[in-house]
Amino acid sequence: MIHDVIIVGAGQSGLATAYYLRRHGIDPLLLDAQPTPGAAWLHVWPSMTLFSTAEFSNLPGMPMPAFDGFPPAQHVVDYLTAYEKRYDLQVERPVTVEQVTHDGEVFTLHAGERTWRARQVVAATGTWSAPFVPHYPGTFRGRQWHSANYPGPGPFVGTRVAVVGAANSAAQIAAELTGVADVTWYTRQEPRWMPDDVDGRVLFRRNSLRALAILRGEEDPGADSELGDIVVLPAVKAARDSGRLRATPLFRSLDEVDAEHLIWCTGFRPALRPFRRVLDRGLPLHLVGYGDWLGPGSATIVGVGPYAKRAAEAVARCR
Repeated sequence: MIHDVIIVGAGQSGLATAYYLRRHGIDPLLLDAQPTPGAAWLHVWPSMTLFSTAEFSNLPGMPMPAFDGFPPAQHVVDYLTAYEKRYDLQVERPVTVEQVTHDGEVFTLHAGERTWRARQVVAATGTWSAPFVPHYPGTFRGRQWHSANYPGPGPFVGTRVAVVGAANSAAQIAAELTGVADVTWYTRQEPRWMPDDVDGRVLFRRNSLRALAILRGEEDPGADSELGDIVVLPAVKAARDSGRLRATPLFRSLDEVDAEHLIWCTGFRPALRPFRRVLDRGLPLHLVGYGDWLGPGSATIVGVGPYAKRAAEAVARCR
């Protein structure tokens, strides 16, 4: 069987793209690596929340249910589950696509001994499965973590913890741990705090303006980073204002890190390894949801919509 379109990934980007494909009369197959709906939101740390309220966190066609305050991960998982069910999307899981090839006519997607064939493929694998850890000389003899597998404060109670990074995940994790551990927060430069009244709602409006301008071929009005790098959520503000959350200049060698745990909050890269062969050949693969690499807000729930719509239009034109 040859499918018209296969979407790899059934997180927010894959679901939004499937929604717009349906509007073009195309019923895609989605292949998802997770055992249940929710994508990367199944794996975030327990205290992580959205930066904005539910009404600013909608996928196309279906509002997120109301929540008092900033919704936690489970609220997002429940929403993605309901979204998938509402639109009766065809999802196979768990399927980890390991390689995508092209024979000159169709794509073949390989997952272990299983294969699928499609005329077009949308890559919507996000970044969570590709955490980035920079190289430093020296040796750290404690346990190393990444924000991708940070489990919450439990394992760190009463220990010495080093947290590396100058953006949101580092500030949130370091702030949380200052209540239970001796934390050293390492940053390359002084933290750039956004104004205290800026949250995801403000960023949503800015990203929307940027995305529309870029998609129209107009001048980019400026990135969110002009405001700063860290959204001052209530727990972060409390730790910062109390003096518990203070930055330390970044070490030059791991030998300098005096801690039992080292948590890298150093970001992610697009999880595109399965697609390298076709990307290197310049084949027409559709990409959705890989952050500023594709466009402002494209890795957010509410911001992915315009990019998903554009990808669906491109698929429809290629039929």
